[in-house]
Amino acid sequence: MKMSDTTILITGGTSGIGRELARQLRAMGNTVIVTGRDPERLHAARTVDGLHAFYADAGDPESLRILHRRVVRDFPDLAILINAAGLMRTLDLRRDGPSLEDLTREIQVDLKGTIWMNALFLPHLMRRERAAILNVSSAHAFVPLPIAPIYSAAKAGLHAYTRSLRMQLSGTGVAVFELAPPATDTPLYRAVHGPAHDRVTRPMPVEALATEAIEAMQGDRLEIRPGLADVLKLMGRWAPELAMRPMRGAVRRMQAPSAPDTGHARHDEAAGTGAVRRVPGTQA
Repeated sequence: MKMSDTTILITGGTSGIGRELARQLRAMGNTVIVTGRDPERLHAARTVDGLHAFYADAGDPESLRILHRRVVRDFPDLAILINAAGLMRTLDLRRDGPSLEDLTREIQVDLKGTIWMNALFLPHLMRRERAAILNVSSAHAFVPLPIAPIYSAAKAGLHAYTRSLRMQLSGTGVAVFELAPPATDTPLYRAVHGPAHDRVTRPMPVEALATEAIEAMQGDRLEIRPGLADVLKLMGRWAPELAMRPMRGAVRRMQAPSAPDTGHARHDEAAGTGAVRRVPGTQA
């Protein structure tokens, strides 16, 4: 896949993995468009990183329709769509949690948002001789993270959807890539794991992750599993219970009686805020 002198759209491109992909792809001579919800980060993307930056909420279909109309009008050469917007929360399922609607927010943003973006932009991409979609899933698509159960379910669904999309688009000019990051040193990872993050695993530097992802796309490697993600996929298939055993400590810490009764911690990379929000357990 050609990864230079190309027009690329990255959702969630104002924070974390999306922002680093945008930075590196811009340095390679591409026209890069990013989306987010935080005005300050959108402004920084334009003024500091030299990107085209638009507001969009990956969990709101109408917001994505507006984005689609603007991008295909102003950037008719768009050839690559990268779906990096995402939400990840820790959630203790034994406690009273958020409302039913908010309980499945990761499904709305991480899974539905990606499906909606692809549905909107596929007609445009299929008219090009060569185009690509990159869906950012997670190593937890293969082995769930028990403290983030809805996130893990959304990413497992995204993995299955991406494989199906790839098969359906076989023979067209649209290549379908999947990036399944391992633990990566981003605001999302630090927010979820907090001070205990070094006890969980050593996260992969986000710069190294983005570089490997871009090189893999250039080499037409369709399923990209950097670092420990490759190991987790194998363990998820052959020894799933063994793969989850090291995560019991994180579950115990979350469920400890001394832990504040906050319901769940939320980090939203779709918003690009880089912030954690504590939401009361009885109402989202």
